[in-house]
Amino acid sequence: MPGGIIQAFIDILYPPYCLICHTRIRGAKAREPLCVKCREKINTLTAPFCVKCGRGVAGAYTREGKCALCLKQNFNFDRAWAGYAYDGVIKEMLHYFKYNHKVSLGSALARLMLDFIGEYRLPVGSCDYIVPIPLSPARLREREFNQAYVLAAALSNHLKLKLLDNNLKRVRNTKSQADLDRIARWKNIQGAFKLKSPNLVKDKTILLIDDVLTTGATASEAAGALKNAGAGSVYVLTLAN
Repeated sequence: MPGGIIQAFIDILYPPYCLICHTRIRGAKAREPLCVKCREKINTLTAPFCVKCGRGVAGAYTREGKCALCLKQNFNFDRAWAGYAYDGVIKEMLHYFKYNHKVSLGSALARLMLDFIGEYRLPVGSCDYIVPIPLSPARLREREFNQAYVLAAALSNHLKLKLLDNNLKRVRNTKSQADLDRIARWKNIQGAFKLKSPNLVKDKTILLIDDVLTTGATASEAAGALKNAGAGSVYVLTLAN
């Protein structure tokens, strides 16, 4: 086929290399960002998970299925899920994706999220809308794209769920959450979100999308804004935690 010939020619001129270890990728996986060895190094989270924040709790203290953090912290979302640990290969991929403008990585990262959804049969099909957590206008100008939107758009396409963008808004610029400790993150993000058209989410089930869940402060604040606008249930799906 012409397309295959063209791609083969491109691969000869610009041979694909693994994003992480930089070794040449050959064969059927040539258009994947990772070689087989680096793919095998991804730290996949396994059940049991905390029934609130989705963190792996094997061997950890739990009560009623909740981890120690969720026993102390009240989150506005109903439940969160994440498929991978935020370390090693996943952390490097997300760094390239967000800070090196490797927007094309979004499709590969979304496929990892879809693998997790399929593996655990997450009930995301019951959601009415997929909603990406928005960046502030200043951060969006700086980064030139919203990583949560890229992931949400890819998931929306594969899951056949409606993407509701530009309704949930950041109404003020905030400091980078990555630069703050746990307590400061909650204070920093307070009151940062607002709905442009609240009626669109009234009584709806929402799937919030972001790249990483760390303290859960951002996801919880966004979920709170959606529920204050009348949303019925709000779930959170991230690539990693």
